Amino acid sequence: MKLAVALILVLFSLINETIASDQPVRASVSGIITDSRTGETLINASVVIKGTTTGTVTNASGFYTFSDLRAGNYTFQFTYVGYQPIERDITLVEGERLRLDVSLTPADFMLEEVVVQADQEREEARNIGTARISTQLIKDIPAVLQADVFRSVQLLPGVKAASDFSSGLYIRGGGPDQTLILLDRTTVYNPSHFFGFFSTFNPDAIKDVQLFKGGYPAEFGGRLGSVLNIYNKDGNRNEINGVVSLGMLSSRAMIGGPYQRGSYMLAIRRSTIEPLLAALRGRVDTVPDGFYFYDINGKINADLNADNKISLAFYGGQDNVDFPFGDDLEFNLVYGNRTLSSTWTSIRSDRLFTSLTATASQYFNTPRFSFGGTEFTRDNYIWDYSLKSDAEWILNSTHAVKAGFWLGNMRLELNDTFDGRPSLQSLLETRYITTFIQHTYKPARTISATYGLRTNYFSKGDFLRAEPRFQLEYTPDPSLRLQLAYGRYYQFLTLITNEAFSGFDVWLTTDRDVPPAWGDQFVAGAKVYPAQGYNIEAEVYYRTMQDLFELDPRAADATGTEYAALFRFGRGYAYGFELLLEKTTGRLNGFIGYNWSLTRRQFDGFNANRFYPPKYDRTHDVNLVVNYRLSPRWKSTLVFSYATGQAYTRVLGRAEVENPFSTTPEQPVLVGKVNASRLPAYHRADISFTREGTFFGLGKSALQLQIINIYSRRNIWFYQFDLEENPAVQSEVPLLPILPTVSYTLYL
Repeated sequence: MKLAVALILVLFSLINETIASDQPVRASVSGIITDSRTGETLINASVVIKGTTTGTVTNASGFYTFSDLRAGNYTFQFTYVGYQPIERDITLVEGERLRLDVSLTPADFMLEEVVVQADQEREEARNIGTARISTQLIKDIPAVLQADVFRSVQLLPGVKAASDFSSGLYIRGGGPDQTLILLDRTTVYNPSHFFGFFSTFNPDAIKDVQLFKGGYPAEFGGRLGSVLNIYNKDGNRNEINGVVSLGMLSSRAMIGGPYQRGSYMLAIRRSTIEPLLAALRGRVDTVPDGFYFYDINGKINADLNADNKISLAFYGGQDNVDFPFGDDLEFNLVYGNRTLSSTWTSIRSDRLFTSLTATASQYFNTPRFSFGGTEFTRDNYIWDYSLKSDAEWILNSTHAVKAGFWLGNMRLELNDTFDGRPSLQSLLETRYITTFIQHTYKPARTISATYGLRTNYFSKGDFLRAEPRFQLEYTPDPSLRLQLAYGRYYQFLTLITNEAFSGFDVWLTTDRDVPPAWGDQFVAGAKVYPAQGYNIEAEVYYRTMQDLFELDPRAADATGTEYAALFRFGRGYAYGFELLLEKTTGRLNGFIGYNWSLTRRQFDGFNANRFYPPKYDRTHDVNLVVNYRLSPRWKSTLVFSYATGQAYTRVLGRAEVENPFSTTPEQPVLVGKVNASRLPAYHRADISFTREGTFFGLGKSALQLQIINIYSRRNIWFYQFDLEENPAVQSEVPLLPILPTVSYTLYL
């Protein structure tokens, strides 16, 4: 806590010094940048004063500001990737507070397309440990049956996929529970459909996707590893428009438009696989009797005035499956998420921007098993209600402060019954309060430092923890950026999940004898821009994980057991190197990413207290994404992935041990070291072709043809061992074969 107090004292002394030295007659310019066709605010758009190195980028609400400007004439340049840049000439007088809102026009396609990207915009998009995924790339990348956000994120260096059947994010040595998923500032606890096959996020509804892989600043917290921050579209403010897409697994529709005080957006997606299941039923034994999923995204925006806006965003998604396993065994599962958030954003002055958000999030899963007339049921719920507020204060071109709080109440309920009688009843309720403050200091054009402090209070266990954060950047040349970051992170939740089936996910919290997990992250990186449209990024990282807690597989029946006795406690570490080579311009563009990494875990009383690799530990990962514009109507995307085989524990055979108390010898199964063996290397290539056109004059259209696993590589999911006859004999359970898919999208 001494470090926390010291950081706060240093911060406020710098602020007081800045206020005292400010010139009262300086002018300022601020405003909001939007899309000229839709009126959508543009996140991370760049604003630069021409002929200088002074620049900034818009925040999550499209707002930018310049303060501490001298009176005089200026030319402001506004740019955003994929949009036509514009300039505005202005004249400022002493003390003027100029409001300058700007609309950018999307660039029409040209075969020799040039993407304009200003240095400031590029810098914000390439902050250490940060990556952005465009919604167009999400739609273009070949995907199994439909476009998916998580499948696109898995192509980035440092992000691993568990299998073809899992959309879970394994980032820099952490499991899915170590990544905070936010949708319109609201936590999503189970972001998956189709048993974890793909994520819950409809690509037609998404406006912005930002990933913080590690070393992220004090404004985010609650997880040990990373943050995925997603914003939905606001809706078209100029005219009514829509999208209709028909696919093999699901179909979706989106509509957005203006109304008197603002805009709205509504997107719906539902499974369309039922006819295929009906055709297979009776021919294949493992086809469900019933299956469907759906999700709905919506947002309504209201402009109170030019400086104050209110939005209401909601999401609802659900999966329902009925599965017969035989004459006497039936299984039904319903699971999903619901979120609701309302945000008030306010431009208090040319230097101060605030936001206030109220959120509600619910996760539920309710499996039902029936065997020979005996029924097992589970009701698993999470309710999370919170209030959060952020403030951004731009003191001048040298100092900027961001601060905020997030407080809420979380309720986790788990009730099991067996044959109509309760077998497990658990109710955990906790309050949480987090605060943060961070200061960005730019003493010179080439140096920028961001440091801050985040505090966490968790009532379940009465824990109070402080998290210092620090980032440093040195830019000796516009084409080179050197970066360092450090942060401490705490996590008060743990996830019980299965890589192959996420519908049974159960979250548990800390308690009096279950302390929160924590860890330190150290990151160093270099970004090189050798020429316009070419980027090279390299990062190394090292992270520790202490006081990890997870359900102990050897624990006895939970009924009547002390809460702390249900867990095992351990530690871990991870380190790695990431390299990204990217070309962003021209008919041929894309990127190649490489990741070398290692992660280990150790739990007391397990594996002789030795460290071991978790299943998702892979030494090498390579992902290649190539986009090529074949003609004004046709474009194609190729994706190739290679990865070291996953770790597994090999069954060696069976021993025979004489039992002096029985005439039958015991025959225990012998296994090798935990996860000491490896599956064969994984590799796969996918390709898509998209034809853009029109649909009988009603609107633009896109026909997408895809081939997944074009050379039909039979990658191995896992080995199955014959524990009855010869445990050393293994059979292969493969992943996806070659799979063609087709979809048709109409833009109205």
